[in-house]
Amino acid sequence: MKEMIRYGFILSLICVIAAGLLAGVNVLTRSKIAAQIQAEEQAALKEVMPTAARFSEVKPDANKEVLYYKAFDNQDKLIGFVFKASGKGYSSVIETLVGVFLDQKISAIKVISQNETPGLGAKITENKFRDQFRNRDSLDISGVQAVSGATISSRAVIISVMKKAREIRELIKNER
Repeated sequence: MKEMIRYGFILSLICVIAAGLLAGVNVLTRSKIAAQIQAEEQAALKEVMPTAARFSEVKPDANKEVLYYKAFDNQDKLIGFVFKASGKGYSSVIETLVGVFLDQKISAIKVISQNETPGLGAKITENKFRDQFRNRDSLDISGVQAVSGATISSRAVIISVMKKAREIRELIKNER
């Protein structure tokens, strides 16, 4: 009985030390991780709206998720918007970042998250598919050709972009 208590105490002590070390590493790396995430987000924003000099987040309130980003040029003139769209693909949720000019034409899209079938559904990340969106009306991109063998994934991107573009259009009616 004494041996079980001793082993239990040793195991508990090991767990407490490991948890303390993990908490310490978390405290030390939290700011670096946040800075890296911010840098990646800015790079992705710049990729879908390359003519923008800066971006401004639009949130419903301070504690909520970003609805969209306003894109400004060097003279601080509003040139467009960037938003995230997501839709259910064949095997995962596909998230895209979409840049839209004030005339509702798409500047570019970038797939930022997907776990589709490698070699098939994952082709939605390739330039051949993504470039079809460039300069199309964000509310009518039905002419985009689906990736052969990945129709579900392709349609998920197309439908999610059109759906989110409609939502954003309603929100930004008075932004111009």
